[in-house]
Amino acid sequence: MEGVSPCEQCVAIIPCWNESATIGPLVRRVRAQVAEVIVVDDGSTDMTAELALTAGARVERHDRRRGKGAALHTGLERAWKLGSRWAITLDGDGQHAPEQIPGFLQRAHLTGAMLVVGNRMTGAAAMPRLRRLVNRWMSRQLSRRTDRCLPDSQCGFRLLRLDAWAQLPIQSQHFEVESETLLAFIAAGFRVEFLPVPVILASRPSRIHVLPDTWRWFRWLRQSRQRTRPPTADVVPLPT
Repeated sequence: MEGVSPCEQCVAIIPCWNESATIGPLVRRVRAQVAEVIVVDDGSTDMTAELALTAGARVERHDRRRGKGAALHTGLERAWKLGSRWAITLDGDGQHAPEQIPGFLQRAHLTGAMLVVGNRMTGAAAMPRLRRLVNRWMSRQLSRRTDRCLPDSQCGFRLLRLDAWAQLPIQSQHFEVESETLLAFIAAGFRVEFLPVPVILASRPSRIHVLPDTWRWFRWLRQSRQRTRPPTADVVPLPT
C-alpha cells in the first residue's frame, strides 16, 4: 500500500510451548520492528500466554500441544485473515534477533522474493555438532530434490508473503513444516532467497529430538510427492 512502510505491512508469528523465560522480552523487542505480534501458545503449561499478552502480543491458544507446524499454521492463518501482506516467523526461545527483521523485508523488496529464509551456515561452527551435521544433511537432500542450493533449509527465522502462502497445500504438523514450506514455494515457482543470520544459542535445551524428529522428517521426504515444476494454473502469479 502506498505510503505504508514494509514493517507496517508485516506481522510476526511466534509459535511457543512453555517459553515463559523468554517470551515477554522477546515480544517487546519484536513489537519495535513490526505492526503486530501473534504468539501461538501450543498448549503450554506455564505462563507463556499471560506473559505474551502483558508484553503486547495477540495470543492464539491451542488446548493441547499439537506441534510447531500446527502452531505456525494457526498464526499464519490469523495474520492472513487480519489482512497482513507479510509474516515473519521466529522461534520463542530467543535464538532469532528481531532487529534483523528489516533486513528480511529489504531483501524481499530488492529481489521480489516471496520467501526469505535465514541462513546460519556462515557461522555454523557455533552450532552443536550433531545439529550442524543433521541440518547440513537435510539441506543437501532438499538441494538435490530441487536442483538448487538451499544452504539452511531448517531455519525457522523466515519471511513469507501471505498471499503466496495461502495458495499452497502445506500440511505438516511438526518440525518438518520448514522443509515442506520451502519445497512448496519453490514448486509453485515463487522466488526464494536466503539471508545470513547469526547463530544464537537458546538458554534452554533444544526442543528438537534428533533421532525421532529426523526419522519423521525422512519419512515425510519419502512420502512427499512434491516435485519442482513451473507454476500451475491454480497458482496465481503475484505482483511484487
